[in-house]
Amino acid sequence: MTDSTTLAGRKLVQVALTVKDLDRARVFYRDTLGLTLMFEAGNMLFFDIGGQRLVVGLAEKPGAPVGGTYIYFDAPDVVALSAALKAKGVELIGSIETLQRTETHELKLQFFKDPDGNELGLMGMVPKS
Repeated sequence: MTDSTTLAGRKLVQVALTVKDLDRARVFYRDTLGLTLMFEAGNMLFFDIGGQRLVVGLAEKPGAPVGGTYIYFDAPDVVALSAALKAKGVELIGSIETLQRTETHELKLQFFKDPDGNELGLMGMVPKS
């Protein structure tokens, strides 16, 4: 049950970011990253990410900044997925970082950029070898 006075216990249903070129973004998010394009409305693309919506919209004001948010994709296969994205021409930022270690897993993170320079992340609990 949710409390009507707070956000505690509520699900995140949608994240939005802006881009300069909607056609280029469609190709990147749908074809390169493999996200399911749910629908398009006006200057916005709606993608499904595991039941959450990602809205990619056109920055309509000249000179308006793009992005402004980080999106992290669950990736327990971060090493293989990073290599696959790099092979598709995706710009990786630095190398895979280890953020946390437990007795059995390591929390790993790899940032990359979309064609408009928005930073995205692959984050996953990777079993220790």
